[in-house]
Amino acid sequence: MEKLSHVDDKGKANMVDVGCKTDQKRIAKATGHITLKQDTIELIKDNSMKKGDVLTIAEIAGIQGGKKTSDLIPLCHPLQITKLKVKALIDDTGVRVNSEARCIGKTGIEMEALTAVSVALLTVYDMCKAVDKEMKIDEVTLIEKTKEDLK
Repeated sequence: MEKLSHVDDKGKANMVDVGCKTDQKRIAKATGHITLKQDTIELIKDNSMKKGDVLTIAEIAGIQGGKKTSDLIPLCHPLQITKLKVKALIDDTGVRVNSEARCIGKTGIEMEALTAVSVALLTVYDMCKAVDKEMKIDEVTLIEKTKEDLK
């Protein structure tokens, strides 16, 4: 088994030193889904939810959440995010959230992409909890991560 980078030689949690690594263009994409009752989907489509525009508010919350990742996940480095895009779309069974996070840095940005999706889905949950007691968040997944040397 490969040695975990966030554990020191005594098995204790450790923030990895990335200071000597070179900056790279890094991109990560993530997705997730919340299953909703059909009546809830219709309320979102009609923009009739009491708390407001569910999809837009979820997208903004996702962006905010992605920007706060290093405050939420103990061993994540703060990153200079250059782009964070979150899109919430209604499908047949609920809402699908997709994110794309970009940075120029020494370490990956996948946690920001995953956090953005998670916070957006939690926001949908919060906005719909008064009318839907059967919601289910799942499928939160990293779908792509790339890094490219700067020219």
